[in-house]
Amino acid sequence: MRVKRGFKARRRRKKVLNRASGFYSANSRSFSIAAEKVDRAMAYEYRDRRVKKREFRKLWTQRINAAARLNGTTYSRLMGALKKANIDIDRKVLSDMAIQDKAGFTALVHKVLPS
Repeated sequence: MRVKRGFKARRRRKKVLNRASGFYSANSRSFSIAAEKVDRAMAYEYRDRRVKKREFRKLWTQRINAAARLNGTTYSRLMGALKKANIDIDRKVLSDMAIQDKAGFTALVHKVLPS
C-alpha cells in the first residue's frame, strides 16, 4: 500500500523554503537546491557568530593602538602599564574612550605611564 507523506513533509519543506526566501533564483524556489543553500548558510551563520567577536576585538585593538600612538606610546606598552597599575578596563571601553573622550584617554595614558 502506498503511503503519502502528508503534512509533515510539506511542513519540513516549507520551513526550508521560508529560510531560503531572499536567495537568488532556484536557490529560493527549488527545495533540493534550497536545502543545500540553507544548510551552508546556517553553517556560516554559526561560524560567524564566533568570528564577529574576533573581528570586534581586532577593531578595538587597532583603535586603542592609534590613540596610544597619538599619545607617544604603543598598544602593548599601554596595555602592560594598565595591567601593572591594576586598572581593569576592557578593550571595548578603552576603544570607545579613545574615540569619544580623547582628553580622558590622554589623562589615563599619562596616569599609567611615567613619562
